[in-house]
Amino acid sequence: MTRQCHRLGAALLGLGLCASSPAALAGENLVFVSGAFRRSIPVADLEHLATTGEARGLLADVLKFSKQKPEEAAKLLNQSMTVPVVLVSRLLNTSIGEAILARAAQIIYPLNAETVGVQAMRSALVLGAAEDSGKLSPIGFLKAYPTNEIEVSIPALLGLMSKASSVTDLVRFFSESPLDGLRGDVGAKPGS
Repeated sequence: MTRQCHRLGAALLGLGLCASSPAALAGENLVFVSGAFRRSIPVADLEHLATTGEARGLLADVLKFSKQKPEEAAKLLNQSMTVPVVLVSRLLNTSIGEAILARAAQIIYPLNAETVGVQAMRSALVLGAAEDSGKLSPIGFLKAYPTNEIEVSIPALLGLMSKASSVTDLVRFFSESPLDGLRGDVGAKPGS
């Protein structure tokens, strides 16, 4: 993989992790899964990295293997977006919002409960924005995610990375591709 792919992977992880919630329903582990392969990174290790700039445990090994500097990963984890909570909630409950959530939920979803990924993603984004006064960050998203273990599908993540050679392609993938399905209904014959 090229350095750009590694950066994109980190950006995707950050994008996919963006939001904050009640402590009783917080993500505790990020579980990377590919077939029988499973590796967990505690959310506490990600939060430690974001706060101190120092990686520990498996996260330190992953960053070293991917030749990512812990300081750069910490910056990514600390980035936040300001979004109005009501606007986010309304957008995520539209057909386009549902399509975007469905795309993201193919990559990140509750462990062993892939079918509720859209609802979990929506919940984490809205709760995260509400908990942090309209700001979304990767660490906040993890805290808002309504399950203890959050699965990240390695094949789905790598598939997305292979389709998106730049941030522009990534934005296009999430914003335009879902529209294709909505447009596909236009011109379809009734009853087909």
